[in-house]
Amino acid sequence: LSIRGAQEEEPTDPQLMRLDNMLLAEGVAGPEKGGGSAAAAAAAAASGGAGSDNSVEHSDYRAKLSQIRQIYHTELEKYEQACNEFTTHVMNLLREQSRTRPISPKEIERMVSIIHRKFSSIQMQLKQSTCEAVMILRSRFLDARRKRRNFNKQATEILNEYFYSHLSNPYPSEEAKEELAKKCGITVSQVSNWFGNKRIRYKKNIGKFQEEANIYAAKTAVTATNVSAHGSQANSPSTPNSAGSSSSFNMSNSGDLFMSVQSLNGDSYQGAQVGANVQSQVGT
Repeated sequence: LSIRGAQEEEPTDPQLMRLDNMLLAEGVAGPEKGGGSAAAAAAAAASGGAGSDNSVEHSDYRAKLSQIRQIYHTELEKYEQACNEFTTHVMNLLREQSRTRPISPKEIERMVSIIHRKFSSIQMQLKQSTCEAVMILRSRFLDARRKRRNFNKQATEILNEYFYSHLSNPYPSEEAKEELAKKCGITVSQVSNWFGNKRIRYKKNIGKFQEEANIYAAKTAVTATNVSAHGSQANSPSTPNSAGSSSSFNMSNSGDLFMSVQSLNGDSYQGAQVGANVQSQVGT
């Protein structure tokens, strides 16, 4: 009885076929022909990135994928060896028993089929785990959405400051986007995506972002107050009420302070007006 013949007669599991196709497409299964490199390049093109950073990422991706491929083939070889050894062992036992009782070829074939089904579940587990590892690797290195989140701290600060200082209308113009892109060292498209995502997140959880808004508003308020204080001292250094008048001027004219007004004085007309503006802009 041919073991290979028994294996070939069994229909292929559709799930196993899907896993095989995926592993082949990712360059893990089959001959190594740079499938992983092609996948890395395609995903990078989709993310819109370029430059030395992407080259480093591709190199890391290929190295990790090579490790996954090596582990997969090592484990697959162990699996095939164990399956063949166990099948041979069972067939030898059946041959021994055939000396004392009649055993038909059909019975031997049935036993071999049972063994292969049991081992097939192990093979599927191995392939599924490998596919999951590849998907995690792709999301870590090549996912465009993650790439948009991975701005450095300074870039995030700049974008957040602009967002909260223009909260009544958080839709930067094309010129503003270009300026922000230059400051942050990212593309205009990434700036647009960041603001789109930020508006959605802010709308979903205004309460959570209120604290963050207050922090950025306080920073802006301190800067504006310092500038106003210097200006008022230069104009009327001996007037006791100059600081107060300067303060009221800023509160009424500086759009950057509206978050402070809203958080510190809920009855303020300006705070209520800005709150309504936020709701209307977020709703669009």
